[in-house]
Amino acid sequence: MTIVILFHQSHYRTFKAYDIEHVQCHLRSEFPTLVSYSRFVELMPTVLVPLVAYLHTQLGQCSGISFIDSTSLAVCHNARIHQHRVFAGRAARGKTSVGWFYGFKLHLVVNDQGELLAFCLTPGNVDDRHPVPKLATGMVGKLFGDKGYLSQPLAQQLLVTHGRTASHHEAAQKDAQPLARVVR
Repeated sequence: MTIVILFHQSHYRTFKAYDIEHVQCHLRSEFPTLVSYSRFVELMPTVLVPLVAYLHTQLGQCSGISFIDSTSLAVCHNARIHQHRVFAGRAARGKTSVGWFYGFKLHLVVNDQGELLAFCLTPGNVDDRHPVPKLATGMVGKLFGDKGYLSQPLAQQLLVTHGRTASHHEAAQKDAQPLARVVR
């Protein structure tokens, strides 16, 4: 798990390059029972649950100003969707402002200091507004989001379940209005 965390904090773009150029050369003394690259790749899925548990311990505190957004995580090129089997039944075709993709959406909420407050992973075809009530649980203050998060039903749901109201927000507008405001 430590090697995976260090990889994500490094400047390397691929894990293979990181393993060959950094881990095998510079970290061998810290990890005396280091396995080969191919064996490490086989073991990586077992790190997912502990890694998510660790990530939950590193969440920041809500400061009253929060931002929500999502990004696509494509698992394969669109031309290879029918051949893809690893995430078959879990990944889905979705659309962003850039275009179509096949995979997942990562939804993040951060505070004004850039600290991660909440996150979730959904199939690519899930509407951005769907995970907002779950992600907004326990937050106070204002929650800002782009146009993909605006809807009257979401505003009503936030008001009923979280004591919040929603107002219109233009993504490029300088004086942005909050998506949700706590009225406690």
